[in-house]
Order: sequence, then structure tokens, then C-alpha cells
Amino acid sequence: MPISASRLRADIYRILDQILETGRPLEIERSGRRLKIVPVEPVLRLGSLSKHPGAVVGDPSDLVHTDWSAEWKP
Repeated sequence: MPISASRLRADIYRILDQILETGRPLEIERSGRRLKIVPVEPVLRLGSLSKHPGAVVGDPSDLVHTDWSAEWKP
């Protein structure tokens, strides 16, 4: 949904920060025409995740080599 140029002018820094944070483009309507603000660099969706050291107790490679065939039911 496009916003008006007046709203963009009133909140330009907050709106630009939101576009940079989310990566979602924004449409602005002025005189019946539309403009779009789009971030040049894509936002990495997983980039904002925080690390959780110790979340896996033990050797993570053991999970890869575990035989799950007894647990799996088609």
C-alpha cells in the first residue's frame, strides 16, 4: 500500500530505517503517480539471528550419523 509524499516527508528517517531493516520496498504516491524506494543490497533474513553457543550438547557430527530408521514411519 503506497504512502503519501507528505507522510514520507514527516517520517523519512524512520521510514528509511524500516526499509533497510526489513528489505521490503515502499511505494510513494505523488500526483497520481507512484515511486518506489528499494534497498540496493538484499537483507539477509538469517543475518539477524543471534548465536546460541552450547545449544547442541555433544558432538554435532553425531547427529549427522545417527540412524533414525527405527523412528521414521512413512
